[in-house]
Amino acid sequence: MIFVKLFYEFFLIGLFAIGGGAMTIPFLFDLSDKYHWFTAQEVTNMVAISESTPGPIGINMATYAGYNTAGILGGIIATTGLVMPSLIIIILVSRALKTFECNPNFNFLLKSLQPAVVALVLNATIQIAQLSLNSLLPFLIFAFILIFMRFYKTGSVFYIMLAGVIGYALKL
Repeated sequence: MIFVKLFYEFFLIGLFAIGGGAMTIPFLFDLSDKYHWFTAQEVTNMVAISESTPGPIGINMATYAGYNTAGILGGIIATTGLVMPSLIIIILVSRALKTFECNPNFNFLLKSLQPAVVALVLNATIQIAQLSLNSLLPFLIFAFILIFMRFYKTGSVFYIMLAGVIGYALKL
């Protein structure tokens, strides 16, 4: 039964997480409340791990969450559930795109989704910040890296590794 729930929940996430993998974060927080498969703190860890490993963040988080919940098969099922809606939608849209690409209503619909995507990303950012910046030291590390990023334009991998090293050195 857990596999059916995993597939169903991640299928819904894949269906409604419009805008990329980071959009899965609010849904994962909801899953942590609904099923208690993992804690909100573990969601924050999932984000950190998914950001620091190769591949799309949403797929990485689905795999991690599924594995964390029900082992290897759980990871495969959660990932399949997440990817399936996109696969179906891409096939359908690619077949119908020629018909709708000049339709102003279709273009308006796509443009009207953008504010919702921004709101979801902002919501996820706030939730992660509340869990991660819970004391002065993590906040100071955040501020240091943010300032460092402003003056030194380096790849994001460098900053992820820098934060990891600082966190490890300070035993956070």
